[in-house]
Amino acid sequence: MKRLGCFLVVLMAVTPAWAARKVTVAQLEDLLHSLKQANKTDADVAFELKQIELTEELTRNRMNGLVGFVSGPLSTEQIYILEARSAILIPPVDDLPSTPAPDAATQKAILDKAIGYAEKTYAQLPPLTATKTTVRFQDNLKAAASSSGMHSGATESSQTDPNLVTANLFVRYINSAETPVTLLNGAEQNPLARDKTQWGANGQIALLGQALTVSTVLHEAAAAGKITWLRWEDINGKPAAVFQFSVDKKNTRYAVNYCCFPDVDQAGVLRYSPLSPASGPTAHGNFQTATSWKGFKATVPYHGEIFVDSDTGIVVRMITQADFKSSDVVHQEDQRFDYAPVTVGASELVVPVRSVVLTEVVPNGDSGLAGPVSMRHTFFTSEYKNYQLGN
Repeated sequence: MKRLGCFLVVLMAVTPAWAARKVTVAQLEDLLHSLKQANKTDADVAFELKQIELTEELTRNRMNGLVGFVSGPLSTEQIYILEARSAILIPPVDDLPSTPAPDAATQKAILDKAIGYAEKTYAQLPPLTATKTTVRFQDNLKAAASSSGMHSGATESSQTDPNLVTANLFVRYINSAETPVTLLNGAEQNPLARDKTQWGANGQIALLGQALTVSTVLHEAAAAGKITWLRWEDINGKPAAVFQFSVDKKNTRYAVNYCCFPDVDQAGVLRYSPLSPASGPTAHGNFQTATSWKGFKATVPYHGEIFVDSDTGIVVRMITQADFKSSDVVHQEDQRFDYAPVTVGASELVVPVRSVVLTEVVPNGDSGLAGPVSMRHTFFTSEYKNYQLGN
């Protein structure tokens, strides 16, 4: 007999979810100012920050302006989480240029320059190596047990320990890692492809798929005929033309690859004795569960935004958002890449300098395991440095 029945999923569905209070960046600044005036401790400020979700991007400039209002490492950590979580949102309206949208001909000219840059420059980048430093933020760290006996199921241990519920509810810093990476024609080769870590069993996910490149996105979006003007936005002190796009299932090559989710086998017989007024039913028998781990792979449609230097056609930022089916165990993969000129050897090349990846998964996969924690959010922020020409 494999897996529990679907009725266990209902138990997950009726568990009340924690809801964050949505605020603007200005309201965040006001909150921190009031907490500072009230002489709140670092722990108090961090707790308040855990309760909110931004409706606008907390840009690096606005974040740096909050330095005087955070009092220690706990609140500072939560500020970095808010920055990461809001990375794909629109900045506050006061931070946006007031320049009117260009006419249709100018929009097309900017977009044509971007497509030409993607095909003739970015896709032709030489082989490169770099050092990638990644910080992982996550909630719901506990993993499914590898096996269990009659009186316990292979489920998340945090779900049976009330003392861990509050800690697991909020996203927090988990770890950081520095890895060498290789870029071929601007495409980063995933350094985890040969990694031996027991992902999933360690309470963490790994993204094994290759991120989309500027050249791939513009090629597929142009083929789908779904690129339209969105707005102007200031990037590094200079206005960038922002276009929105979507790529349907027919045109996509966006391959996602996650490791790993539990696959639970159950064997044996579990019997109950007749109901006793004194002690209730008594379980007996030989009922066992065992957990193995499997990945999730899919090719998905997606949508997002492209940020273009209107003078040169250089793409300075790209946001992609995968469109998953509601039945998939992965619910969200939003990625943002920032690009900037870097001196490599005797040349100046525009390469990735920062990325943010936001994910939401069902940690129990499709095993049918029940419990109050039904989602896991993991945020990755990465910085790229030490670019060198590869072989």
